[in-house]
Amino acid sequence: MASAAEQLASNLNLSAFAKATELKQRLWFTLAALVVYRLGTYIPMPGIDLVQYEAAFRSVQGGILDMFNMFSGGAVQRMAIFALNIMPYISASIIMQLMTAVSPHLAQLKKEGEQGRKQINQYTRYGTVALASLQAYGIAVGLEAANVVLDPGWFFRLTTVITLASGTVFLMWLGEQITARGVGNGISLIIFSGIVAELPRALVQALDMGREGILPGYVIIGLLVLIVTVIFAIVFMERSQRRLLVQYPKRQMGNKMMGGEKSHLPLKLNSAGVIPPIFASSLLFLPATMVGFAGSSPDLPGWVTWLTTSIGPGSALYMLLYASGIAFFCFFYTSIVFNPEDTADNLKKYGGFIPGIRPGKRTAEYIDYVLTRLTVVGAMYLVAVCLLPEYLRVAYQIPFYFGGTSLLIVVSVTMDTVAQIQSHLLAHQYEGLIKKAKLRGARR
Repeated sequence: MASAAEQLASNLNLSAFAKATELKQRLWFTLAALVVYRLGTYIPMPGIDLVQYEAAFRSVQGGILDMFNMFSGGAVQRMAIFALNIMPYISASIIMQLMTAVSPHLAQLKKEGEQGRKQINQYTRYGTVALASLQAYGIAVGLEAANVVLDPGWFFRLTTVITLASGTVFLMWLGEQITARGVGNGISLIIFSGIVAELPRALVQALDMGREGILPGYVIIGLLVLIVTVIFAIVFMERSQRRLLVQYPKRQMGNKMMGGEKSHLPLKLNSAGVIPPIFASSLLFLPATMVGFAGSSPDLPGWVTWLTTSIGPGSALYMLLYASGIAFFCFFYTSIVFNPEDTADNLKKYGGFIPGIRPGKRTAEYIDYVLTRLTVVGAMYLVAVCLLPEYLRVAYQIPFYFGGTSLLIVVSVTMDTVAQIQSHLLAHQYEGLIKKAKLRGARR
């Protein structure tokens, strides 16, 4: 027999959505906030010759700027006030997660609950401002070196730092407002909207290449089928998990036996999410970007030029290093976000145990054993998803805009947002049932 929650979930339809007034208000607020973000990606930064900048941007394409431009929805290509996007905040969040594993003070704050989480979030905001200011200053110096600034000097650098850092801070605030007053994770939705906004242009470009005969028709059809297949594969793998059975002992309270429940400990197949591809691609694109900004200077060492050409996108060495980097960061980041010893201690603290495994150290070893094998499969899945677009670019010369990282972000954010919408609908139906029960009780 289906549970009450399953019966409510089966009754979710358009009529239930039409009655959920609060959910519709949240959706409208989320949409309005994303429109504000998209408008900001078209406001250019002052003091730049946009014609010369566009020519300079084309000359350094293929580096880390391509990835930043993808995440910012084209703001880097237009050098808009939101060119840094929300990436400094994400970098600061990752750094804080890493610091909680090595700093006793931050580890203690993490265990203090809501108050500790607020303090860590405040540190993350400070780190965001610092990183955004440093990156903005680096961009200002790089723009001056590329001869695209109308009036170079410290005034331009100062205005660039203020403009770009303020844009990142505004997006950070906007993302927090979406999370609190809208639907879904605001930071993820900002990145999601930037990626999706560039999709129509990429599709039009692919169709134009097919009309001109550059791409055969069967290649375009096969590409569309492959995209749908990869999306289904990502959904399946992201929802896959290994559930470890956890047993809680029975306890006697008075004349009654309490407890004895069975639960499970879910271990995701991909615990690291999209962090490994982002880290790996950033490290590989960094040398090419630095050389691109430096230009074809004769003072550059020969090994720098050789390294840049050897690890360029599409080369065999690039593929090998990219796959190795993804696998390494999968294991590294999983060890940061999931600690088997802490999990085993929490189970022991509340009397839970895995059947057949002794509590404490043996439980931690068993969880680590299972998690390691899951991470191996998750790393292979991420490597396959991220290397497939690179192979298609090299083999067929197609404008495959959705790389592995962006495709993972789009699918993951969509799944999370849909799940939150369903949660709001379920909560609305529960509220309706409670009101009906109160009215019936009052009549009686």
